[in-house]
Amino acid sequence: MAHLSGKGSLKGADIADSELLTSPAGKGIVIEDGIIVKIDDSKVLEDEYGRENIHRSKLDNLKCKIYSLNGKAIIPGLVDAHTHLLWSGDRSREVSWRQQGHSYSDIASMGGGIVSTVEATRNSTQAELIELGYKRLRSAFRNGSTHLEVKSGYGLSTESELKLIAAANELSKMNHLPSIDQTWLGAHATPKGYSRSDYVEEILSEQLPAVLEQGLARSADVFCEPGWFTIEESEDILKQSKDGGLDLRMHIDEFTDGGGGDLAAELAVTSADHSHYTSTDARMKMEESGVNCGFLPGTPYSMGEQWPDFNEVTEQQFTWSVATDFNPNCQTLSLPFIASILVQRCAVSPLAALVACSRNPAQTTPHPSGARHGVIEEGAVANLNVVDGPWWQAWCQQPGDSPFHATMLEGDLIFH
Repeated sequence: MAHLSGKGSLKGADIADSELLTSPAGKGIVIEDGIIVKIDDSKVLEDEYGRENIHRSKLDNLKCKIYSLNGKAIIPGLVDAHTHLLWSGDRSREVSWRQQGHSYSDIASMGGGIVSTVEATRNSTQAELIELGYKRLRSAFRNGSTHLEVKSGYGLSTESELKLIAAANELSKMNHLPSIDQTWLGAHATPKGYSRSDYVEEILSEQLPAVLEQGLARSADVFCEPGWFTIEESEDILKQSKDGGLDLRMHIDEFTDGGGGDLAAELAVTSADHSHYTSTDARMKMEESGVNCGFLPGTPYSMGEQWPDFNEVTEQQFTWSVATDFNPNCQTLSLPFIASILVQRCAVSPLAALVACSRNPAQTTPHPSGARHGVIEEGAVANLNVVDGPWWQAWCQQPGDSPFHATMLEGDLIFH
């Protein structure tokens, strides 16, 4: 059982400290009202709650349900802190264009890219988007995610962005799905027919006020990258978003070091994601400002690029996490797969990968209850994954398949 004790994110050697972060077999967990209230030796808990109740969890007349996991390991519920969950359309043809040497910008000019998805998304009804989102959330849940950050960003108009946020809000009300933390990403790209300056003006004068009035998004995000939104434009949008009460996130340095890390540090945003080409100096400033570095390994995997040196970032004592970045070009909602990239291709320890998929991202995207999550601790939300075997390390070594026997969502154990 991986037992992540203490508060806050982990970095440096602590991120892979097995003595600090794991417990031996034979432990038990007591849950009340979806919260972990006690962790102790199983035998102690059996004496307290009645050994005779084990394996009788389906009987309605019992005051409590007691499950035996028969020696299977458990890890925390996984937290996917960067997803583009809601969009319509199909951009599969773009893989051929990339293989022909076309850049991300080239593909956008050829009729692909974000703007292509925007057109399909705008033409979808809210009900259709909810249906797509439901299927995708079920996939994320089968792969152990118990909480997701969900961005808008494929509407790029006030009406469509509000529709995406409203659809995500409806999904957040459904049972047996991961909880959702909403981010408005109106500044994802410039829609067709607009100059960027005109679109930024519309964002500030119309779209942002409408999002604030809707009151469903908790955070704002900007794609701060050369060719998308400049440092100055990003700063204006983020500062006005903060003035409106939104938390701040950023896309930075996905394709080149465009200075996004310095702005992230200056504004002390919660998480600066992609951060593929961010300089060491900028990462240091980010760390000093309390900015999480959110790596998205699935994107370079999908785009045929190399990954950052995650172990070097750990050695430099920087705070980091990983997420799926689910989007039309990176269609995975499996954090175990993302972790397998780290472990089986980048020499990251399974424990560091687990912290980067649970405890650390949980600090950047809170649970709607306000309780801690992404950890197995007394007082934390009872979001757990039961690994299909006795060794917790198996959680990230089965790419292409879910490694989990069951997932507990706020105290409700659901078998896969």
